Amino acid sequence: MTSISAQAAKPDLKQLSDADLAGLCVQRNEAAIQYVITTNNQRLFRTAWSILKNRTEAEEAVQAAYMSAFANIGSFRGESALSTWLTRIVVNEALGRHRTEQRRRRMLDQEGVAIMDAYRDQLMRGSVTEPPDAGVAREQIRKRLESAVAALADPFRSVFVLREIEGLSSEETSEILDVPIATVKTRLLRARRTLQKSLAPDVRSILQGTFPFAGADCASLTERVLKKLGLQPAQARSSPESPR
Repeated sequence: MTSISAQAAKPDLKQLSDADLAGLCVQRNEAAIQYVITTNNQRLFRTAWSILKNRTEAEEAVQAAYMSAFANIGSFRGESALSTWLTRIVVNEALGRHRTEQRRRRMLDQEGVAIMDAYRDQLMRGSVTEPPDAGVAREQIRKRLESAVAALADPFRSVFVLREIEGLSSEETSEILDVPIATVKTRLLRARRTLQKSLAPDVRSILQGTFPFAGADCASLTERVLKKLGLQPAQARSSPESPR
């Protein structure tokens, strides 16, 4: 009897509707709150970063957004996905912080104070083990891509991150950013063209110097091909130890 009650008290969170999940959060159900956080962390962080372009500030914005969301989650009516509702809150939080930072910079600039921002943290660091040459090229391209995305104008960067990185639809992005769907499509197209133009020379340069095939690798392949052709490498033919 106790076992059945325990199972009833612990529903399968993955199977719940967003409205039911929000209802559990209203009741301060720890498992439900943790589930909502862990399943939305990556999207919310990337969204905040697309606006703030700083890892620490993005994390702080996401944390503040969660606090606001859980304080007001009773107002969630299920008219949109819970993830969309949360993302909209993060956008508002990040935009508010961005505007505050802009005002602060203007004030400091008026006083003649030089502002230097070091954006050292990069977005979406991977940890996949790869062959040395592939890993180097991948990391170089990743860094260049992250830098290029960060350099996009604010409206284009937010659309690009939501559409291309998070995989949201134009409709979802439109709802989150509160802009027409046509605007989302136009901004995404311009972001893609800007990135293509910006990245092409660097990526080409990176790729030209990667995946070298020389030395022992080259010699081994040459030897295998020659053997398949019934021939011997020139070095083997001229070697004193080679059979005549």
